[in-house]
Amino acid sequence: MRTAFLFDLNGTMIDDMEYHVTAWTDILNNDLRAGLSVSDIRKQMYGKNDELFARIFGAGHFTQAEMDRWSMEKERRYQKAFLPHLKLIDGLESFLLESRAQGVSMGIGTAAIPFNLDFVLDGLQLRPYFDAIVTADDVTLSKPDPEVYLKCAALLQTPPDRCIVFEDAPKGIEAAMNAGMKAVVILSTLHAKQEFAAYPNVIKYIDNYTEISPAVLQEQVQ
Repeated sequence: MRTAFLFDLNGTMIDDMEYHVTAWTDILNNDLRAGLSVSDIRKQMYGKNDELFARIFGAGHFTQAEMDRWSMEKERRYQKAFLPHLKLIDGLESFLLESRAQGVSMGIGTAAIPFNLDFVLDGLQLRPYFDAIVTADDVTLSKPDPEVYLKCAALLQTPPDRCIVFEDAPKGIEAAMNAGMKAVVILSTLHAKQEFAAYPNVIKYIDNYTEISPAVLQEQVQ
């Protein structure tokens, strides 16, 4: 039976999390006067954008139309700043090519909205690698709920125990664990290695994709 590799997007395929931090800080503090520290904003950066607004300002503070408008404005600012730096994390292109050559199924399970997913996939011409894509618009419950990864696995017709998830955030690793999937942690500036100590499904920590090979990872689900 084929193995499947399931990738988060931001911070996992591209090193863009600091650009999201900057864009959120601009929107939340300069436009919406939330008065949060950068550290507090980092802690709130998970799940759907609507959920972030509700956590910070309280449920019902904004109308859906207002949240949609501010969310899109945040993503526009992020994309404008990150565009000159848009590239895959080191080693990922070769890793994707090798995985495809070895018959590994690949999918993306992300809390990003399609606007940001398209920015990356079309900007880097990555669509041919992925047979399943699940975004924030496709799920009811955000990570750490396993819905996003279970949907991705179902689309690839691969059982959870044959899937390996690539993530940079503890809640994403928890989502993989809740789905019954092993996981690889991509270390970033947002989360330290010790934040993942509670998750027994982690099989590898990496700084970039030059440190792993598809063949070795597939042995983990034999």
